[in-house]
Parts: sequence; C-alpha cells; structure tokens
Amino acid sequence: MLTDSHAHLDSPRYNGDRAQMLRRAADAGVGAVLSIGIGEGPAEMHQALDLCREFNGQPSMPRLYASAGIYPHSTTDADDAAIAKLDGLLQQPEVIACGEIGLDYYHEGAAHDVQRAGLIRQLEVAAQRKRPILIHCRPKDGAFDAWNHLFLVLDTYWRHTGLGGVMHCFGGEWEQAQRSLDMGFLISFAGNVTYAKAQPLRDVAARTPLDGMLIETDAPWLAPGASRGKRNEPAMVRETADVLAAVKGVAAQELAEATTKNFERLFSLRSGMGN
Repeated sequence: MLTDSHAHLDSPRYNGDRAQMLRRAADAGVGAVLSIGIGEGPAEMHQALDLCREFNGQPSMPRLYASAGIYPHSTTDADDAAIAKLDGLLQQPEVIACGEIGLDYYHEGAAHDVQRAGLIRQLEVAAQRKRPILIHCRPKDGAFDAWNHLFLVLDTYWRHTGLGGVMHCFGGEWEQAQRSLDMGFLISFAGNVTYAKAQPLRDVAARTPLDGMLIETDAPWLAPGASRGKRNEPAMVRETADVLAAVKGVAAQELAEATTKNFERLFSLRSGMGN
C-alpha cells in the first residue's frame, strides 16, 4: 500500500467530489493520507482533523491522519490564541504532526523575521506535545538564505528533541538533504520530481537512502507527469512512486513498502494502518 504523506484535502477544490476523490485513492492502492491542517490561516487549521473524523471508518477509503500548523506567510496571525489552538489540536490522537511550518522567502508575504519567530513558537509547542514537524522551505531563486536560516533555527530549537520530521516537497540540493537526514528528517518527494527539467532533483533522490524518503502529492498542486497543471489528488501519488522506484533501481512495490514503513516509523504508527 502507498502512503501520501502530504495532501491538502480540505482544499475547496475538492468540495464537489471529496468522497469520490478518496475512493479513487483507495482504488489506486493508497492506504493512508496525511491531511495537512493549515487551511488559509490559523482559523482553518482544524479542518484536516474534521476530515479525519468525517471519513475514517468509511468503506473503500484510505486511513486519514491530520497535521496542524501555521504556514510561513500566515505567521502574521500567529498570536497567542492561534498558538493555543495549535497546542489543543496537537493533543488530539489523529493529529500526528505539526505542519506545514517553516520559511518561505520565495513569495512575498510575512516578513522574514516574523516567519522565523512564528516557526520558533511552533517548534516549542510541537516539542512539548512530542509531534514531528513538517517543514516547508523555499528560498529565492538561486539563493540559500531560507535554508541557512532554517537550519540555524532547527539546530537551536529542534535537533535536541530527537523527534525529527519531514522535509516536505523537497527542492534543495544534496547538501540540504544530507543535513536534513543527519537531523532525523525524512526527505519527501512530490510530483515535481517527475518533470522533464527536474533531473537535479532526481539526482538527489538517487542519493537519498530508501529508508530516508517519503512520497507525497501536495495535492491539489503539483500533479505529476502528463497531468501537470491539472488538479492533483492522492491517487496520483502512484505515478510519482513509479518514477522514484526507477530512479532508485527498485521495484515499485519495494518503494511503496519502504516509504510506508518510513511513515509509520516516524509517526510511531502501527504497521498495516491502511488496511
């Protein structure tokens, strides 16, 4: 069974067919999906948990887990009430991760110092609740400032916890991947690894140990291959898995099993969770 380790299932783009979309995922062999709880800001970060409680237990659907967090450009709203809400959500059993959180210097939005302060506050909450983190890191084109600032924060506020996390939709070079692995993070590859011009990213994937990687869709964005530009959904994680299996020189089934086991290990989940 495949695991989609990062999908925004609460996106309004699924409002017309969310249940059918989840059934398509199960039909494609997806046993579990991590539903990302950032919404359009802190006021909506509970929505991923709501979806878990709505759909788990229904037949012919993957098992859903949730995260909760404040996206870098939403850290302008990371006041005490938002942090308290995050803390409450991270105490729920279905909420297995804090994220996606991190630094985004590519898009205009929250000032960089505001992003860093918001990240640190969330790391403190995640550490207290013993939840691994899901990191979003996007530097300006051709720059590594966001990565350098991120590792400085993680070295200071996170490494000592030993909780690790996920480098979501990884887009860095091998140096950043290696530093992440050394800190106990898994490297998650999304549909963009299938794109024609993504050979440098495939080169990183080739060097990433099989026990150090995850696969994801980042749905509804980053549809792989021939579906690029269309709405992505968890069923499409299979195409990304097939490409990564070829890059790693392993069978698709081995890639699926390894990444699912990695997911279970990081989040201390029982084996066979999607069955």
